[in-house]
This record gives sequence, structure tokens and C-alpha cells, in this order.
Amino acid sequence: MGHKGNVIAELTSDHREVEGMFERIQALEPGDRQRRELADEFTIELVRHAVAEEQYLYPAVRKYVANGDRLADKEIQDHATVEKLLKKLEGSKVEDPAFDALVTQVIHEVTGHVADEEQNLFPALAAGCSATELNELGDKVRTAKKLAPTRPHPSAPDRPPANKLLAPGAGLVDRARDMVTGRGRS
Repeated sequence: MGHKGNVIAELTSDHREVEGMFERIQALEPGDRQRRELADEFTIELVRHAVAEEQYLYPAVRKYVANGDRLADKEIQDHATVEKLLKKLEGSKVEDPAFDALVTQVIHEVTGHVADEEQNLFPALAAGCSATELNELGDKVRTAKKLAPTRPHPSAPDRPPANKLLAPGAGLVDRARDMVTGRGRS
């Protein structure tokens, strides 16, 4: 993931990419080995996306949107739920029935989260921010995704400044592990 444009366009493009991965995994039969590769692929993208949102989007929501604290807190809680599911999925074998149940749960949670962001949070942010601010946020989010972890770390901090300090180090370790194992190279 890494597109162009303001933060809303960037994150909406990410949403469509992940939805495409969900469609591909759902088209495969349970137990198919490609399901593991797709689960790893959407895990990488969801973690990177969530980290970038937590670093830049939600602080902007808190600053520019009425009731922004409440909205941001709800979205961060959604992320925590998905991250716990992704951690369980990471440890599941594709032939285990729990794998398919976890994939279904992840898809359900992420789909609801995406709908909420696109219908409520993004319009509120667009109304509260200038075009320049939205473009700057888009640049920050793209940079954050490049440095973000690629594996779920449910106990990692999800708010600045701690997340901005720790995420790049975790990302470096995760990308090194991915390179050695070949994870995410489908």
C-alpha cells in the first residue's frame, strides 16, 4: 500500500485493497494453502494501515473533529480487537477449522470498521481540515506505513508519542523476519 493524495484518499485506497484480499481468500476452499499467504498479506497491510492511522489520523481527529476524542477512542478500540484476532490467526494453521473462523471474524470486524470510518470519521475530518492539512496527513501516513510493523503486536502502545517511538523499531524487526521467512512475498 502506498498511493497518492490526501489522507482520506490514501486510506480509502487501502480499504479497497484489503477488501480485494478478503474477496480472494473467501473464493478459496477451506484448507487451501493460498489462504495462509492471503491471510499473511492482509495481516501485513492491516497492521501497517492501523499503525499509520494511530500515529497520524486519530490525533488529527482529536484536534479537528467535534467529539474527536470519542471517535478516535472507538476506532483505536476497533484496531485492538482486530489486532488480537490477527495475532491468533498468525498462530493458526490453515488446515485448522479455527483458521477459517478467525478469517471470518477478521473480515467482519474490518468491514464494520471501514464502513464507520468512511461514513462518519472521514467526512467529519474533511469538514474540519483544510486541503493542505489533509495532504500533509496523507504524506505522513504514507511514510508511517513504510516504517510500520508487519505483524500484530497487541500489547504495543497505540497512542503518540510512544507508538511513534516504538513502531519503527518493531517494523524493522518484523521486516527482517519477513525477509528471512519469505512471508508476504506472494
